Amino acid sequence: MGFNIAIDGPAGAGKSTIAKRAAKELQFIYVDTGSMYRAIGLYMDRQGLDLTDEALISSRVSEADVSINYVNGEQQVLLNGENVSTLVRTEAVGAMASKVSAYPAVRAHLLELQRKLAKEADVLMDGRDIGTCILPNADVKIYLTADPAVRAKRRCLELEQKGIPCDPQAVLQQIIDRDYQDMHRETAPLRQAEDAVLVDTSSMTIDEVVNEIIRLADAKRKQEPEM
Repeated sequence: MGFNIAIDGPAGAGKSTIAKRAAKELQFIYVDTGSMYRAIGLYMDRQGLDLTDEALISSRVSEADVSINYVNGEQQVLLNGENVSTLVRTEAVGAMASKVSAYPAVRAHLLELQRKLAKEADVLMDGRDIGTCILPNADVKIYLTADPAVRAKRRCLELEQKGIPCDPQAVLQQIIDRDYQDMHRETAPLRQAEDAVLVDTSSMTIDEVVNEIIRLADAKRKQEPEM
């Protein structure tokens, strides 16, 4: 049975960047569940389907084979064998993911793979409902958040570093809208698990957040009896 760390939180809180760093230092497998949902959203959009039509999306979700592979230590998100790691990081695809991830059939399609990984290895997963739904018995649960304005500023900086123009107010509004949608969806809404540790990164560096996650993991492992 693997040692599991669950990291939840709103969009733009830095979950992916921090989770990757922490997993690497802990020598855990990093599972970016958000990217898996983004891949589903990308597939449905490519098919020209109405993402608000739950019945239609549910009937087609089995067509999308989403898996995670590692090449030279780097995670790849594969959609029907195609590496879509770069494509799934856009704001547009993120909005698609927020819509389709609310559908039970989509969640069920990906849940089996995610839990299988967690049983077989030490994993660190980040997403919207890891500690509340996917890995409710995770050894360590963390709710990672930051002020919306801080998250918008970070996102714009990330886009600008990639040479992509950014409208700060538009990004802030996207984050606010995304938070509302994720927190009020009927299936597995975004919320902090009762036993999760709240980590507000608004005034923290990436190194400080990574070190805090490692500290929490080490403390929990020291509590566990040796086999």
